[in-house]
Amino acid sequence: MAENTKAESIQAVTDGNFEAEVLTASSAQPVMVDFWAEWCRPCHMLAPTVAEIAQDYAGKLKVMKLNVDEAMNSAGRYNIRGIPTLLVFKNGQVVEQIVGAVPKDQITKAIDRHVA
Repeated sequence: MAENTKAESIQAVTDGNFEAEVLTASSAQPVMVDFWAEWCRPCHMLAPTVAEIAQDYAGKLKVMKLNVDEAMNSAGRYNIRGIPTLLVFKNGQVVEQIVGAVPKDQITKAIDRHVA
């Protein structure tokens, strides 16, 4: 159960606060958004990895989770067709897109290109 509590400490983003929490915030530091859904098994498999990345990059990368069933506008705006999808935003723009439950090192390589 310890894994789950870590994953749930990651802030959720909604259609209502996406602009402020992701686009505006990404001017100060990169923001990674995990697009997921409750029914998505690969999403649950990726969750502990996302939680580890949030801890590893604390202070350098903001990590958010977006439930595609609850925030359909944001998911649609970024053409999220498959989940899990990780998008990294910098200065309000998508700079990385990672689709699927991929190994942690693949995600950190992508993040490292954008983290100062």
